[in-house]
Amino acid sequence: MLGSARQGAVRALAGAGSCEGGACCGSKVARLAGCSPQGKKDVLTAAVTVLQEGGLVAVPTDTIYGIACLAQNSQAVEAVYRLKGRNGSKPLAICLPEVEHIYRYCNVRVPDELLRDLLPGPVTLVLERSEALNKDLNPFTLLVGVRIPQHWFIRELARACAAPLALTSANISAESSNLTVTEFQELWPHLSLVVDGGPVGDVHSPECRLGSTVVDLSVSGRFKCTCPDNRNLGNQAWPDSRTAC
Repeated sequence: MLGSARQGAVRALAGAGSCEGGACCGSKVARLAGCSPQGKKDVLTAAVTVLQEGGLVAVPTDTIYGIACLAQNSQAVEAVYRLKGRNGSKPLAICLPEVEHIYRYCNVRVPDELLRDLLPGPVTLVLERSEALNKDLNPFTLLVGVRIPQHWFIRELARACAAPLALTSANISAESSNLTVTEFQELWPHLSLVVDGGPVGDVHSPECRLGSTVVDLSVSGRFKCTCPDNRNLGNQAWPDSRTAC
């Protein structure tokens, strides 16, 4: 059941013409394309309300569609794992609005300039987590992946929530990633809101479904880069750390 605030936010979108009913269970799709500036603000407000009540929201990113919840909400994090049918030992990333926010949730041992060279963009940085991050998020590891996507909506969403978002791909684990909201329509009944930002890549290109490049910066003085096609460039030392996959 949707909480009262969540129901009100979704109804308000529907009444404003920003949403349409999903195929099942009354799920709602909020379209950003063609929205007025006020319409986009309404979608953002509805998404914030849903997240603050512990709901799950599908969102566009700069690579693939993702599912987000508040990383500091343990019940919401558990709901993401249930939705994806995912092994609890596979970590979720966190999404932040700006590089400076990384320092609260991670112990950073690399130059700030390097972080800003890599982010925002289609990169997941692996860093040592700090005590500020929810202990129920990936409790089996001292590390966490950090994303700052080059997409205005999810960054504004994280900014408006004033908290990290837990972020994972909008698909069942081990299945192909998705570039449009209709490609994961079977998940809609389990989501409080689906934000449709249109196609986020070429739907005919398998490379567009590979997600972000993972750069492990958790070991001081070295980095490990894994490209979206699972090519592992191995451990390398600075100053070659800015080499792109």
